[in-house]
Amino acid sequence: MTADVVPAGERDLIRVEHLRKLYPVRRRGVFRSRQTGEIRAVDDISFTIRRGETLGLVGESGCGKTTTARAMLHLIEPTSGSAFFGDVDVLEVFAEGRREDTLKIRRRMQYVFQDPYLSLNPRWTIAQTLLEPFRVHRHVPEADWHRRLVELLHLVGLEEYHAWRYPHEFSGGQRQRVGIARALAVEPEFVICDEPVSSLDVSVRAQILNLLVELQAKLRLTYLYISHDLSSVRFVSNRVAVMYLGKIVEMAAVDELFSHPMHHYSYALLTAIPVPDPDVPAGRSVLVGEVPSAMRIPQGCRFHPRCPAATEVCRTVEPPLAPAGGDRLLACHHPR
Repeated sequence: MTADVVPAGERDLIRVEHLRKLYPVRRRGVFRSRQTGEIRAVDDISFTIRRGETLGLVGESGCGKTTTARAMLHLIEPTSGSAFFGDVDVLEVFAEGRREDTLKIRRRMQYVFQDPYLSLNPRWTIAQTLLEPFRVHRHVPEADWHRRLVELLHLVGLEEYHAWRYPHEFSGGQRQRVGIARALAVEPEFVICDEPVSSLDVSVRAQILNLLVELQAKLRLTYLYISHDLSSVRFVSNRVAVMYLGKIVEMAAVDELFSHPMHHYSYALLTAIPVPDPDVPAGRSVLVGEVPSAMRIPQGCRFHPRCPAATEVCRTVEPPLAPAGGDRLLACHHPR
């Protein structure tokens, strides 16, 4: 299969179908190990991302957000499922391993990592970091490398003299700008932003979020924005998907979800958001209990042990993710 150009008329740029990532759990013996279970990090999820929009992916730590993103780009190998970029199943392209086709896909789909301290090579200058994609993909003539390097730095709010510095000479926000510039070096259409502001100060977070919004408008980018910070998700996203224990439990337009969450887990997440008003009580989670182990997924609805509306059907039948009016999808037997 070859990585052909995506048709310009496609409404859905990204289509993920039945994606699963399971991690076997083994117990070591004296002579050999045996599998005793498996962790269902991502458990049969499907969703689409429209061209030019931002899909926010939210949920508690460990729910499978980052695993989903890395499996989509084959940074980790998924257990099963498909991830289409236009008409091309990128996971099939990566599995076949043809360098030319793989590089075509890598150019169109890029990743901004969560930690700007660990995602940059400390032995390389910023110039070396940003020029490496040019050496690998050869999409820019070598005579234009310096010009394009300066353009990338200016694009993310840095200056030309920053190119000759090392990562340890920058603040966290500046390093994340370098990470964004590196992702943009190959002129992608789709960018996964994996908690890009979680390790930054609050004032710097606003700058990076504004930068992402400006770049999306200027370069016509499509984003998958992963975060547990619901305020930033509301600022940058068009639609939001809520994950719990490896499953998407609700998906809706951002204003609809924040004004009227229908899944009890979505409601619990939103009630925990702090409100910047001293006269308003601080946000507090209404959930009880702990997140179950991904090795021992509850039967039926996986949220039922913590849900105030759970009934017998919730304990025995897993609800499918189904249309719930408009563009909303919901997996709940007793919605709010």
